[in-house]
Amino acid sequence: MRKDKKQVIGEEIGDEQIKLFLAVEPADATPPSLHKLIKAYRGLRVDDFERFVAFFVAAGYDLDAKDDKGQDFVALIRDQRQAPPYIEVIEAARG
Repeated sequence: MRKDKKQVIGEEIGDEQIKLFLAVEPADATPPSLHKLIKAYRGLRVDDFERFVAFFVAAGYDLDAKDDKGQDFVALIRDQRQAPPYIEVIEAARG
């Protein structure tokens, strides 16, 4: 990169862009709530994911949705390196 170019990492995302993750629907039998959480986890930084979870809960989606094997969002991501702060967000939202 040239010295006169500033590297931009992770620009701010607006609320409307975050809310787009609420519109994502599964193409299989995955519960819509679980699918939305997974997509948001994969696509958002933890601060943005926290904002997403507030919109998610306000829209009436289920933080405890489980797949056909009985695993919820936390169980699905628990073994991933970047998961701990995302799990904290979910646990805080659950109360």
